[in-house]
Amino acid sequence: MRIIPNPEAGEYPPSASMYIDLIPRDGRLLEHLARAREATTELVLALPEEKLLHRYAPGKWTIKEILVHIVDDERIYSYRALRFAREDPTPLPGFEQDPFAASSQANDRPIGEVLAEYAAVREATIALFRGLPEAALPRSGVADGQRTTVRALGYHIAGHEAHHIRILQQRYLGQGNPRLS
Repeated sequence: MRIIPNPEAGEYPPSASMYIDLIPRDGRLLEHLARAREATTELVLALPEEKLLHRYAPGKWTIKEILVHIVDDERIYSYRALRFAREDPTPLPGFEQDPFAASSQANDRPIGEVLAEYAAVREATIALFRGLPEAALPRSGVADGQRTTVRALGYHIAGHEAHHIRILQQRYLGQGNPRLS
């Protein structure tokens, strides 16, 4: 599979390091994305329906809401990567995750439907990054007032999922501190 070198500090806002630092520095972004899809799907399918609707604290998202949030975030960040890869200089807006989650109605959807959407978005993300020319990876643009590179957006996608799966395992399933990759 294609090697996409990890982004260096300065290619993304400092706040993104909480996600990007969760991904091994081996350049195997596409493999990490593919393996994460398999692992997340396996994890979720092993849970009973009532667990998918559990909130570990008032006001926190359910597991279904987390999954749809991961999908929403991936779509947005892939779109940003496409725009920057194609050298579109237009600054892109941010988004507020809580209204997205609240209006997703994730809890009313069958888990199979949510996982099918997740798989489709992940395959589209992998195809996007696999097909980008090498010269596009270090290109950058501004989103939510912050400059970032195309490859940093890819690593954000992978790390964002790892972050939420870690929370799911620790706070929803009581699994301590599992290895992420």
